[in-house]
Amino acid sequence: MTVHLEVADGVGTIRLDRPPMNALDVATQDRLRELAEEAGRRDDVRAVVLWGGEKVFAAGADIKEMQDMDHAAMVLRSKELQDAFTAVARIPKPVVAAVTGYALGGGCELALCADFRIAAENAKLGQPEILLGLIPGAGGTQRLARLVGPSKAKDLIFTGRHVKAAEALAIGLVDRVVPADEVYAQAHAWAARLAAGPALALRAAKESVDAGLEADIDTGLTIERTWFAGLFATEDREIGMRSFVEEGPGKARFR
Repeated sequence: MTVHLEVADGVGTIRLDRPPMNALDVATQDRLRELAEEAGRRDDVRAVVLWGGEKVFAAGADIKEMQDMDHAAMVLRSKELQDAFTAVARIPKPVVAAVTGYALGGGCELALCADFRIAAENAKLGQPEILLGLIPGAGGTQRLARLVGPSKAKDLIFTGRHVKAAEALAIGLVDRVVPADEVYAQAHAWAARLAAGPALALRAAKESVDAGLEADIDTGLTIERTWFAGLFATEDREIGMRSFVEEGPGKARFR
């Protein structure tokens, strides 16, 4: 298998494992979708880390495989490609990408599916599809623009240039830059901290933000209000409020 799911202490690590560059071929895309859906279902997974290993996150799609596809083939495949990445983006739990080395093309698009991105000092990100006479096809034109704004997204997509970690941090493409040997540990620690939190409230927060971004403000407020009121029916809300009243803030132990 070219993608694995490993679970420990409430954190599921979805690990790309297709040496040497974790090229995202069709089989890897399909496996990624399967494991994202599994991570979303499993009660023992409360947060997720996306990880490509110590040397590279993912250098993009498998170009040799794509070269043999004609228009008819890609009309059929492009939906499945997007569905694989959307499955990652819709994991109803906190997701952090641990980015080392190259995260280009589909690799960058995969990192964009996370809620938070921790990058190594040696990381390079970009959408170089234009250099192949293409555009990003796994969500890059949409998620990148929503994250860094349309002007910066067009800069990266139009030129196909690689962005080093410092610039990626400056434009909001990544959220933290750390030494390469600390990337996974910090990503796992971030995920583990959230894994100890109230699972339904975290799910509600993620869905409210993500769905609200796709809607007008009134619809977004309705989504928020519905989730907010609904959480009053949960045990986590009872635990959290009781702990606040009896012990003070930040001491609740959620189940």
